[in-house]
Amino acid sequence: MPAAKSRLSPEIDLDGDGKQTGFLRLPYSVHRSAYGWIPIPIAAIGNGAGPRILLMAGNHGDEYEGQVALGRLIRDLDPAEVRGRIVILPSANFPAAMAGSRTSPLDQGNLNRSFPGDPTGGPTAQIAYYIESELLPRCDFVLDIHSGGSSLTYLPSTLGRRPDTPEALDRATDLMRIFGAPVGYLVDGGGWGDMTLTAAAHRAGIRHMSTELAGGGQVTPAALRVAEGGVRRVLHALGALTSEPPLAEFTTRLMQVSGPDYYCYAPEPGLFEPLVDLGAEIEAGTAAGAIHPHDTPWREPALARFSRAGTVICKRVPGRVERGDCLYHLATDLVH
Repeated sequence: MPAAKSRLSPEIDLDGDGKQTGFLRLPYSVHRSAYGWIPIPIAAIGNGAGPRILLMAGNHGDEYEGQVALGRLIRDLDPAEVRGRIVILPSANFPAAMAGSRTSPLDQGNLNRSFPGDPTGGPTAQIAYYIESELLPRCDFVLDIHSGGSSLTYLPSTLGRRPDTPEALDRATDLMRIFGAPVGYLVDGGGWGDMTLTAAAHRAGIRHMSTELAGGGQVTPAALRVAEGGVRRVLHALGALTSEPPLAEFTTRLMQVSGPDYYCYAPEPGLFEPLVDLGAEIEAGTAAGAIHPHDTPWREPALARFSRAGTVICKRVPGRVERGDCLYHLATDLVH
């Protein structure tokens, strides 16, 4: 049985040459607009035969670095320096991006937990379905730019699913080095794995890489330099960009995140006092944070501890926590 057609429609020719900008139209009928549609920005820059690349940001709406970087790339790229075709979706979950929220205010949908999507579902499920059924089949490679958003901050990193073969592992780690973030890490499957864009790309049989670029609910010059330079270096390495990219500022440390013990969570609700900083090298049992019970401040705080040794690459930002909130996560050096 053939797959159902997505209800989203592009205003531009995704397979055409030259630079085109416009919107994906997502039909959305509400009280104030009976026949309305949600405008999701999209651009396509094509120039003959060559690689077919999808660049995405705003998968989570409160992750701003990629949205800024890809908007600038749309403005700056000349079709003459492109080989093949680059499709750019800078604010993929547009309702979430407009709200500055990780999830959509329309349906509370988390786009990166919604694949493969649903052509008749809510707005987030329909966006996921369009990406998986219409955009990924047009591509050879997808780069999905994430950051820590409002609740986390990272050592700027690239990441990807651990490949199945040594050859694929070498290609993945080579591209991480080319992107040039301070850290590049591989993750194993499991958890939300089958509902993410990473899994969608795997189902489509195309190469994928993601990032976690700083975060903290802000955009910094340092994170933007990593994002913008890294995107151009990857495009150049894949043969999609002829102009020379800037040199990387960092030598990438290759790492891995291989299980739930790499994460540290709040054991109780309260006020989070961090006890270690990003980049710290810690041992198993190290105290990670104190959770102060601000409703009964005469009580001693609860201590969160790391379950294993590793390097701190991610840290929570907001001071108020609930039991189960992620405070940190670690990475360890990559073992082939």
